[in-house]
Amino acid sequence: MGSQAALSAAGRRQSRRVTPEIYFAKRIDNSRLVKVSDSRHNREMAMFFRTAVLLFLLVMVYAWQHFSAIECGYRVEQLRGQRDGLVEMNRALRLEEASLRDPQRIDVLARQLGLVAPQAGQVIRVDGGDSDPGAAVMARVSDAVRNLAVASPQ
Repeated sequence: MGSQAALSAAGRRQSRRVTPEIYFAKRIDNSRLVKVSDSRHNREMAMFFRTAVLLFLLVMVYAWQHFSAIECGYRVEQLRGQRDGLVEMNRALRLEEASLRDPQRIDVLARQLGLVAPQAGQVIRVDGGDSDPGAAVMARVSDAVRNLAVASPQ
């Protein structure tokens, strides 16, 4: 039985031989056709286009706002870092100022330069001495300044 099925299948294959197909080119003249304008379709396409443009603009505004917020965040962090650097520099400068104003250091430097402490009577107060240091003073030429100008010709 198996051999008969094989023979019949082989016979069917031979009977189904491929027939050649022939194609002929046919010229179709559509030059006389007129496209009918569909106003409903045109309105739908215009509405679709407007909606697409509006959606695009909304996405672009959102993206612009998002990236502006990110840029502002970076700018804030940069300014914080700059402020922290300036605070640290200010602290270092205050420490340096305090060390430079140290009276013992100034005394040592003065002695190295050959300066000595003033003798009694060499110090003349230009501001008048007894007046209140916070009070306003009129500008005037005192005798002490005239004596200094005469005593030290340059």
